[in-house]
Amino acid sequence: MHEHQLVWFKRDLRVEDNAVLSAAAAKGPILPIYILERDLWNQPDLSLRHYLFLKDSLEDLDANLSRLGQPLIIKIGDALSVLTSMITKYSIKHLWSHEETWNNWTYCRDKRVRHWAKQKEVFWHELSQNGVVRGLKNRNGWSKRWSEKMNTPICYPPSKLTHIPEESDSLPSPESLNLRDNYYEKPFAGGRSTGLRFLNSFLTSRGVNYCYEMSSPLTAMTSCSRLSPFLSFGCLSMRETLQSVNRHKLALQQSNEDRKKWTSTFRAFSARLRWHCHFIQKLEDEPSIEYANMHPAYDKLRAAPFNKLSEKWFNAWQKGTTGFPMIDACMRSLHRNGWINFRMRAMLMSFSSYHLWLDWKRPSITLAKLFTDYEPGIHYSQCQMQSGTTGINSIRIYNPIKQGIDHDPRGIFIRRWIPELANCSDKHIHTPWLEKINCPQYPPPIVEEKDARREASKKIYEIKKMADHKKVANAIFKKHGSRKKRVTVKNTERQRKLSL
Repeated sequence: MHEHQLVWFKRDLRVEDNAVLSAAAAKGPILPIYILERDLWNQPDLSLRHYLFLKDSLEDLDANLSRLGQPLIIKIGDALSVLTSMITKYSIKHLWSHEETWNNWTYCRDKRVRHWAKQKEVFWHELSQNGVVRGLKNRNGWSKRWSEKMNTPICYPPSKLTHIPEESDSLPSPESLNLRDNYYEKPFAGGRSTGLRFLNSFLTSRGVNYCYEMSSPLTAMTSCSRLSPFLSFGCLSMRETLQSVNRHKLALQQSNEDRKKWTSTFRAFSARLRWHCHFIQKLEDEPSIEYANMHPAYDKLRAAPFNKLSEKWFNAWQKGTTGFPMIDACMRSLHRNGWINFRMRAMLMSFSSYHLWLDWKRPSITLAKLFTDYEPGIHYSQCQMQSGTTGINSIRIYNPIKQGIDHDPRGIFIRRWIPELANCSDKHIHTPWLEKINCPQYPPPIVEEKDARREASKKIYEIKKMADHKKVANAIFKKHGSRKKRVTVKNTERQRKLSL
């Protein structure tokens, strides 16, 4: 008689291309569980929008597992207590899960589980996913290894699972987890079925102008894939997504009038998928990126905790009342939808770090709570990049006025999210303080844009000129820099490709 196998779902909420499920099912009857840990949902980076997406995804996963014969088993509680109960009840010797590179809380929890498994003589099979490599010695050859993994055949789910009766707990209400949000309007459901619809519509229609429309918040909502939350929660695998892109690329007809556009879309989007894993690998290799500057020279650059003035600026930034229309419209849109395109994310973080001179840690938590697709490996590295604390990336200080003119020239997006500016003229929609008579309710800018940008640049470059800065930056690049295009860090101010 085959032994029971315990399959622990985490950020891999799917049955298709799930190596853990397939491998465990080949060994014996499985008990598929998801553990809802209340302490995790008390962490400052999680929010209602994450929980709602999770609930949808778990319902979808349960439906797919039930069709195979064994429903999902949800347990509420501490992971060690739940796992101990399950292995004792079923005399389980094998625990299966994917390796997880997520926030610091889950990192510490997994260390406790690893110790527990050794004590209990339970063999914990942790399989890799998404091309992230655990225990990587250096980045040499990482890109090749990623490509090889992404091109291997996907794993098909077992044709049938043996039903094992086991009580499943009901998911707690958001209120009982103290998850509330007065702004969020759920734009779409979570779960694999929704993710597949987004993938198909992007690769067949929505994505045709991806390369030309991804930068503007006016067009990005439609032209970007919007797959990021489905990848973050594991409703779709990275491998099946990339292979789907490749199939559509091969199917392009020579006579297709949009062939060049689609070719550019598939190339750019494939690069973004690699980029996605490249950044998660950084956090896998150095978990402290979540809470500590990558380059220690920047540890005392900005004041933390905030003083009275910086607290005021931080609150205005959070609420979308800075007096800079593009900043405020993006923040208000993000509050409502849980998503904004990448360029605008970078601009929001850059503005808080440079113009308002705020330490990146508190703004990063605010954005983590607002991004439905919050992926710590990407999120914290990007927050540090846009704050200038990595030591290896180009300093990009976004001018919010210019960004508005470039990506919303007529102020359509701005007026949509800032009703106070409904009557502002096109001429001054990006500088409404010059037309106070038509927008008296909108606040004036909280800082002088040009002066703040100049002062921030001066402070950052003073640190870059320090004697040991380059030596430390070279070590950081050696550990985290991309090897796809080999670069020697001789002049870190001019390295524009390190994050690709």
